[in-house]
Amino acid sequence: MDYDFQVFDKSIVYSGFFKMEKYRLRHRLFSGEWSAEIQRECMERGHAVAVLPYDPIHDRVVLLEQFRIGALEHPGGPWLLEIVAGISGPQETKAEVARREAKEEANCELLDLIPILETLVSPGGTSESVALYCGRIDSADLGGVHGLDEEHEDIRVHVLPRSEAVAFLQSGRIKSAPAIIALQWLELNLQALLNRWRDKAAK
Repeated sequence: MDYDFQVFDKSIVYSGFFKMEKYRLRHRLFSGEWSAEIQRECMERGHAVAVLPYDPIHDRVVLLEQFRIGALEHPGGPWLLEIVAGISGPQETKAEVARREAKEEANCELLDLIPILETLVSPGGTSESVALYCGRIDSADLGGVHGLDEEHEDIRVHVLPRSEAVAFLQSGRIKSAPAIIALQWLELNLQALLNRWRDKAAK
């Protein structure tokens, strides 16, 4: 099959906290023919980096709790348990975003950073992607409420035993997809991760 598409027109229909763009396009069908002309709106908000802070010495993870407008009418309410995350700025590497956001949102330093995967958030309506990482931390003295006043952030930091975070995951208390993916990855890769960080510490 020839995977191909043609964009006839692209325009901005809204620009605010997010930007909405409207496309007129067509694409190849699996039959090989062209589709009819399609109109689609796509939300543009940049690309994100998210990191699960993990303390391998004390077997603890850091989760953040904050208000999210998209969950306003969700049965569980709009205060969600999440991991550290933020939108990439101009000229920033993904590692730089992860370290900046860890400091801003949780007041913690990432001692090492391991990539997990990249995922598209909801490609039916937004171009946003999230690069997921696991970061080694020292969880001593972490906690409290953090975030940037100019971004109206009010972020409570929870330092939890890994087993408790997994119990939250299994009970459905954690609704945020990056947090779910990162915690599942940690469970699947825990021993290899500990071996890697143990080897680094020995050098």
